[in-house]
Amino acid sequence: MVTGPGESVVQDVEAPTAAPGQVVVDVARVGVCGTDVEFFTGEMAYLHQGHAGYPMRLGHEWCGTVSAVGSGVDPAWLGRRVTADTMLGCRHCPRCLSGRHHVCADRFEIGIRGGFPGALAEQLAVPVNAVFALPDSIDDTAGAMIEPGGNAQRAVQAAALRPGDRVLVLGPGTIGLLIGQFAAAQGAQVHLMGVTERSLVFARTLGFTGVWTADDLPPLPWDAVIDASNAASLPALALELVEPGKRVVYIGLAGTPSLIDTRSVALKDVTAVGILSASAGLAATIEQYATGAVDPRPLVAATVGLSRAGDVLAGWRPDGAGDGPKIHIDPRL
Repeated sequence: MVTGPGESVVQDVEAPTAAPGQVVVDVARVGVCGTDVEFFTGEMAYLHQGHAGYPMRLGHEWCGTVSAVGSGVDPAWLGRRVTADTMLGCRHCPRCLSGRHHVCADRFEIGIRGGFPGALAEQLAVPVNAVFALPDSIDDTAGAMIEPGGNAQRAVQAAALRPGDRVLVLGPGTIGLLIGQFAAAQGAQVHLMGVTERSLVFARTLGFTGVWTADDLPPLPWDAVIDASNAASLPALALELVEPGKRVVYIGLAGTPSLIDTRSVALKDVTAVGILSASAGLAATIEQYATGAVDPRPLVAATVGLSRAGDVLAGWRPDGAGDGPKIHIDPRL
C-alpha cells in the first residue's frame, strides 16, 4: 500500500469477496512499472487531476488463478489461470458501447484510477467480463507481462508496418523492447535508440543489432518512429526523423509537457497516433506469447516477495538480478 509520496507499507486487509459478476483471483505474479513508480514518487498526473489519491494499492500487470466466483459467473472459471484488462469502463456510455472503454470518462483502472485496488496483494477481485484465460504454454512470468505486451502490440499495430519496413523505437525499456519484439515478429527491421550503456547492451542480447544512441543514430529513412520513452524532447525528434507520409506513434509519457510542431505533421503528411492501454491488444498478445512468436520472459530481471515491493518502487534491485528492465513481485513469497 502506498500511503504518500515515498511512503509504503504492507498491511493485512480484509480478504476480497466475489461480488455478482466478479471473480477472486489468487495472485501469482505482479510486475512493477513506471506508472507505479510515478505514484510512489507523487509525479503521476492522476494524483493531481483528482482521478487517484492516497492510500492506494498498486499493481496492474499480473496473473493468477481464479479461486472464487460471484453470482452470475460460470463456475467453470474456478481453477483457471487468468489475467485481466486494466481498464474497467462503465459499459453503457457511447465510448464503451463503441469499443472504447479504455477511454471511458467514468472508468476505473485496476491499481491506478478511481480507487480500484491493484494486484500487489495475495488476492484480487475483478469483473469477469475483463478476464482473459491463459493457456498452459504461458507461465507466470509471461502471464504478468501480458499487460505491457498489449500496449506494445497496439503501438506496433498503430505503426502499420509491413514486412521489411524500417522502424525506430525510442526508449529500450520494457515497452520499447516489447515493441521491438512484436515488430520483428511481423518482419520489420527494428532499430532502438537509448541512453544508458546497460540498456543498450541488454537490447543486443535479445538479438537486436540496430541499437544506437542519439549521437550515432544512422541517417536512415524510417517508415515508422515509435516513442516509448519518458523524455519530453523525444516526441519532437520522432516527428523530425520519420519519413514523410509515414507514421509516428506516441506511447511513452514524460513527466513534463512534450511539444511538437503541428506544422511538421501537416507539411510532412505524417500520421500521428497516441496509444493508451493494452485493452485492444490483450488477445493478440496472449496468442503471440502462447505460440512463442514473442517471448517477454528475458525482460524480467528478478522476482521478489511482497515485503520488498516498496524497495522496488524506490529503485532497489536485488543482488544477482539480471539486466532486464522489469522486476516482478510474487505475493506468495
